[in-house]
Order: sequence, then C-alpha cells, then structure tokens
Amino acid sequence: SHNVLNNARVLAATLVDRGVDIVTGGTDTPLILVDLRPKNLTGVVASDSLERAGLTCNKNGVPGDIEPPSITSGLRFGVSAGTTRGFGAQEFEIVGNLIADILCGLENKTTHQSQLEARVASEVKTMTDRFPIYGTG
Repeated sequence: SHNVLNNARVLAATLVDRGVDIVTGGTDTPLILVDLRPKNLTGVVASDSLERAGLTCNKNGVPGDIEPPSITSGLRFGVSAGTTRGFGAQEFEIVGNLIADILCGLENKTTHQSQLEARVASEVKTMTDRFPIYGTG
C-alpha cells in the first residue's frame, strides 16, 4: 500500500508539473482525478486518444461539471494495477509524461495526433514488456 500511494503521488506530481490540473492538487489515494476544462478537452475525447496510445483511464465527472456523464470534463487514473505489475516511481513518472504528451497534442490540435498516439503506444509496449503480467511472461 505504501508503494501504491507513492506511485500515485509521483504520477500526480508529474501531471501537475506538465500543466495538467488535478482536482485536489495532488492525491492521498490510488486514484487521480484530472480536470480537463482548462485544456478545453472532454473526458471522452481524451480517454479515447489515451486508449489508442495504450494508456487506460476512465472519463469522469469533476466538481461543477456541466457535461453529461457520457462526455464528462475529467479523467480518472489509478495506479494499483501498474504497481502490482511492478511499476515504481520511475515508471509512473514516464507514464505521467506520456499522458501529458497525449493531452498536449489534443489541446494544441496537432494534425499528427495519430502519429503521437502510435509513438506513445510503442513506448508503453516497451515498458510493459519489461513488467509482464504474472503468468504471461
């Protein structure tokens, strides 16, 4: 449980350092809630792009959200599965930067978002190959 909380704090701090708003400014739980409104993004658009990049999250409402539950203005990230897989602080810093790369691409409306998603997916695969799920390696 200590590693889970440490990893969540590393992920939250990395996202904040990259200009991503965390609803509570940080975390004391394994979950991180991101407010996408400052980036003019919706949860559904961001979660779909992150999923294509190999990064799993959930679209999630945020306080004062006016978007319907099928759209949302936020994202929720958890660290328990990655921690169980063996990820430590270094890996969650990488994950945070990859998340921020995807969100920045969406925010800046890059015409190369699909290439960015493919690059990030390749990096995610390389990292997860180093930490196989029990019984699959």
